[in-house]
Amino acid sequence: MSITDVQMLFQFVGGLGMFLYGMNAMADGLQKSAGHRMQQLLGALTKNRLMGVILGAGITAIIQSSSATTVMVVGFVNAGIMNLGQAVGIIMGANIGTTVTSWIVSMSEWGEMLKPEFFAPALVGVGAIMTLFCKNSRKKQVGEILVGFGVLFIGLTFMSAAIT
Repeated sequence: MSITDVQMLFQFVGGLGMFLYGMNAMADGLQKSAGHRMQQLLGALTKNRLMGVILGAGITAIIQSSSATTVMVVGFVNAGIMNLGQAVGIIMGANIGTTVTSWIVSMSEWGEMLKPEFFAPALVGVGAIMTLFCKNSRKKQVGEILVGFGVLFIGLTFMSAAIT
């Protein structure tokens, strides 16, 4: 096993750890801050699979990452905000939205800046500041969500880099 292989393994394991920690932090923050209201909103938006598919495609087109959409949905299911039936439609839509994402990126010079990997460190920074310095518990919870989301994407970036 060469030094490059060991480095790749460490990078992948570190990325996996960040991904899992980020998903857990995001789910905890979502559960604390949004819980019942978010559950009602998502229930209304995903009352049938077609609505879920449209929502998933729309979210993916906006944030330009089907991985991000899928991870958010997994976080919602993990936090008990959404059930598996609701998640299926959104994840199907996320895969459809990936096509729209490639159109947006190809037509826009801002495409790279809109990818989550680009702004994930800023999310961690802003979220950490909110978590550490805000007195309001709602703002602290939003900070936790931002930190979780950012760390999750940094972890995904590390894992992708390790594999390529």
